Amino acid sequence: MRTDKGLRPKPNRRTFLGATGALAAAPYFAWTQPAFANRASTDRPRIGCIGVGSMGTGDAQDHARFGDVVAVCDVDSHHCLRAKHHDGIGRGRADAYEDYRRVLDRDDVDVVSIVTPDHWHVKIAVEALLAGKHVFCQKPLTLTLEENRLIRAAFQAHPDLVFFIGTQQRSDRDRFLRAINMVQQGLLGRVTKITAGVDGSPTGGPFTPEIPPEQLDWYMWLGQAPLVDYMSRRCHYEFRWWYEYSGGKFTDWGAHHVDIALWAMGLDKQGTGPVEVDGTDAKHPVAMVDGYPTVDDCYNTSHDFNVISRFEDGLELHLTSRGRNGILFEGEKGRLFVNRGRISGEPIEQNWDDGKFGDEELQKLYRGKPFEGHKENFYRCIREGGTPVSDVYSHVQTMNVCHLSSIAARLGRKIAWDPVSEQVTGDHQAAAMMARKPRPGFEIPVV
Repeated sequence: MRTDKGLRPKPNRRTFLGATGALAAAPYFAWTQPAFANRASTDRPRIGCIGVGSMGTGDAQDHARFGDVVAVCDVDSHHCLRAKHHDGIGRGRADAYEDYRRVLDRDDVDVVSIVTPDHWHVKIAVEALLAGKHVFCQKPLTLTLEENRLIRAAFQAHPDLVFFIGTQQRSDRDRFLRAINMVQQGLLGRVTKITAGVDGSPTGGPFTPEIPPEQLDWYMWLGQAPLVDYMSRRCHYEFRWWYEYSGGKFTDWGAHHVDIALWAMGLDKQGTGPVEVDGTDAKHPVAMVDGYPTVDDCYNTSHDFNVISRFEDGLELHLTSRGRNGILFEGEKGRLFVNRGRISGEPIEQNWDDGKFGDEELQKLYRGKPFEGHKENFYRCIREGGTPVSDVYSHVQTMNVCHLSSIAARLGRKIAWDPVSEQVTGDHQAAAMMARKPRPGFEIPVV
């Protein structure tokens, strides 16, 4: 049931972001004076945290180690006030906002941290770049294949800024970086198959429409997504299990494990990618018609799947809900399994990488920077320049695979992909799912 019941629309120009479409002609946001990277090394960056729920609170505390959090923002005022007064975040001194544009308006904010639901990431990130801010954004960065192009183009137009993704597995030395180095050194031989176990989405529903809690601006929370009644199981952490706001485990864990797989194989560069994605082995907890759920009161992301991405050289990448969470590399000389808890296999037990995994190899993986913690690398790149270990371009390649997997699974068939033109070929219905039409007033600026 899609009604206006319980919603609190605020139809004015600023609340509905109506100025967005005019940005190209007359930028709405003030530009920062000058970028933090050009200031004295003794200066501390000033940080605005947009989205301070459960994950956002942890990220905000991390950011506060490197600078001063001067602004916090959330459409849930309880989250916002908690962050403002948190001893490790706002310390009672940060300004609190429910409208993220007030953070981007501020000339004194150098860095923004975006930890909102997934469907808001790209819009806020593009506008943050237009406002001259360095950007940290949690994964998955995008909701659609079209958003991949939009954020990449926006970042290309602002090469003086640092854009960093919260894919922290890229900074795990003893497990993921060791596995990547072993693959890139050729120690496993030619890798023919990779299995990325990401678990399945939970099932649940039907859920009952509710009145939004007083502290939550549900209309703003929905943003570009379709207008629906509030249900607590759609909101906050639970948004992950609805295609309207996320991609289920395809993007939640896929953003991590597919990223590691592609990085290891050197397939994280523009122009690379699968040529076919097979979604014939996928189930959903609700009936799907033409790739869309037939009900709106139940979780709808896939709970049982094995989607296969096939590459031109014969490599197969299986993105699956079955088996262990982690990544299994299968090469002609050996097999290697890695997840956040362990790294195992004969190559590890026999130390095939002895003498081949040290500071030099780590610095190469870190794009010439010394190995250090995830956010340490972000703030180092702001100070010194350079490409961070978790960058927009490689993440877009990961999200191409994740979104293609989702589309193929939702349609229950194979789809063909041209990784150079970045187009679905020979399937108009699948190609139409590369983008979605946002609600009026919530469009993403085209840079």
